[in-house]
Amino acid sequence: MRIFSGQGNGSGGGSNGGILSPNGHLIELRQVVKVYQTHAGGVAALKGIDLTVDPGEFVAVLGKSGCGKSTLVNMITGIDRPSEGEVYVAGTALHTLGESKLARWRGLNVGVVFQFFQLLPSISVLDNVIMPMDFCGKYSRRERRERAMHLLDMVGLKEHAFKKPSEVSGGQQQRVAIARALANDPPLVVADEPTGNLDSRTADHVLEIFQALVDEGKTILMVTHDLDLARRLDRIVGMVDGELVDEESAQRTVTALAE
Repeated sequence: MRIFSGQGNGSGGGSNGGILSPNGHLIELRQVVKVYQTHAGGVAALKGIDLTVDPGEFVAVLGKSGCGKSTLVNMITGIDRPSEGEVYVAGTALHTLGESKLARWRGLNVGVVFQFFQLLPSISVLDNVIMPMDFCGKYSRRERRERAMHLLDMVGLKEHAFKKPSEVSGGQQQRVAIARALANDPPLVVADEPTGNLDSRTADHVLEIFQALVDEGKTILMVTHDLDLARRLDRIVGMVDGELVDEESAQRTVTALAE
């Protein structure tokens, strides 16, 4: 399995040159705090997070529901902003960017794979993969189509290119979502519970695709509460109650939840 890597435009993807934080990491969070305001007062979802991830790592963020995993992902993808602290991803200080710049930055530098796929139901599988390239104006129109077809072929779905998402299975939709996440050749792929709605065989196939991407130089951060799945990755980052903990503590928490 080979990734079809474009030449890029200096804004992310392909090589690691120019996409590292000041300290040489692909992801670097410094004392990140996120507080949500409610009627009852402030609720801290993240409590002083320090985290680094280097290029080519395959990292699991492990923890039970409500521990802050999704909030952490939102910091790294620029979907949300920290209340305090600094977030550097792919050589960019996200905490300093406005919304319009964040949207374009995210389109070029981060591929996001969601638990519920989030494909547009009214357009074809092929057009779902082309869409991020259209949004960022990357590649020519002909190259976008060729690249999308190549990515669908990579995940075994080329023959379904002209179907609507509702005409393929859930596992196939997740593979389309992976192809879409790779559309702009981002250096980082973030997957939030990507196997949560899949059977074990399909989940294994998704994990094989991710591992092949890592083997070719992509960095993948995968959020999960599945301890067995997390153990198959290169590194585990544990979370409990908005704080990073050692792997053993995270495993105890998740195991206790499952019992």
